[in-house]
Amino acid sequence: MRTLKNNKSIETFFKSLKKRASGINPAIEAAVNAILAGIMKNGDVSLKKYTIEFDKHSLPIKIEPSEINKLAKNADKRVVKALEFSAARIRDFHLKQTEKSWSFRKEGALLGQIIRPLERVGVYVPGGKASYPSTVLMNVIPAQIAGVKEIALCVPTPNGEANPYVMAAIKLLGIKEVYRIGGAQAVGAMAYGTKLLRKVDKIVGPGNIFVATAKKKVFGEVDIDMIAGPSEILIIADSRANPVFVAADMLSQAEHDELASSILVTDSDQLLAKVSRELQSQLCKLNRNSIAKKSLQNYGALIKVKSLKDAVSVANQIAPEHLEIMTRNPESLLNEVKHAGAIFLGQWTPEPLGDYSAGPNHTLPTGGTARFSSPLGVYDFIKRTSLLTFNQKGFKLLLETVECIAEIEGLDAHANTVKVRKDFLDKNTER
Repeated sequence: MRTLKNNKSIETFFKSLKKRASGINPAIEAAVNAILAGIMKNGDVSLKKYTIEFDKHSLPIKIEPSEINKLAKNADKRVVKALEFSAARIRDFHLKQTEKSWSFRKEGALLGQIIRPLERVGVYVPGGKASYPSTVLMNVIPAQIAGVKEIALCVPTPNGEANPYVMAAIKLLGIKEVYRIGGAQAVGAMAYGTKLLRKVDKIVGPGNIFVATAKKKVFGEVDIDMIAGPSEILIIADSRANPVFVAADMLSQAEHDELASSILVTDSDQLLAKVSRELQSQLCKLNRNSIAKKSLQNYGALIKVKSLKDAVSVANQIAPEHLEIMTRNPESLLNEVKHAGAIFLGQWTPEPLGDYSAGPNHTLPTGGTARFSSPLGVYDFIKRTSLLTFNQKGFKLLLETVECIAEIEGLDAHANTVKVRKDFLDKNTER
């Protein structure tokens, strides 16, 4: 794992971070295009064909509620209780995000905004190398709070085997429309619709590179949440930080995949050395140590800066998905942080709390997109409609302004809508 102590090496590392998930692999793009074209042309026929090809089963595409209940019974009761506890906290947090329609009257006009939930949403839950019941909670609960009436959930079941914990999470939230499909074919089915799976308005949820590429391709046909890139954590720490905690938190992201990035930024040479040793010590104990090792080698870094102010500057430049601040007074740095998906303050706030049970959503912007985007929330499942109502008094107040601007923009028909009404009022006033 690299240790960086000068501006040139730090800048070179930043460039490698930006390149790791950029661009589209031509072979993957071609494969996704073919899959999406197949779904558009042949619907369920292609959907079943791709499921047999990639997931190695020919079970019915839809998982009926009775089967969900049966599969969920195989989940350990202790885990089910943990999911129930987490769901309650996630629901409490997201209830704070609800919005209401509003309006106000101003000089002969009623102006406002109408808030309505999306009608139908598709949720993608990964089910390949690993299964994530937490993804069910984080994507479905905000949609339910927003008031989405129809939620269609897709989860691949390799070799026909459904994960009991994913099924337990689905049962817990009362989702009835569930399909055992994955990959680009699931995204295509949700985006274009088939006889089995009706078209949705928006697709949310993470997935592999095929899922991410498919979501890019169908955007515009439907809305999407975001393109989830490799996981990231950046930790700002001072000499007082516990190196065992810092190393453990860095590895929590490194174990995701080889492209994950784990970074420590500190003003302490002593902490750098201790964390470096601790990473090696903890790494060999992990089940996914080969993945974590490659992640640290490729995209991990221990960065030495002159001050904590400089550390925050580094964090703002990277705009990480997860930002931990483990300093003597972490709150003092908070106002200086401009770009981060989620901020975790203090040594007792490790990132995995946010992944599972804290309450805020774990679907976060990656790859520097925290500079302009936000975590998934209730606001992602609503739409806003502007409302305008004018009486004659309000109309008269704006008519000259509208006519003036329309004319300089060369839009005569726009100006005419005002003119004909003005003429009508003038004639009727004369009478």
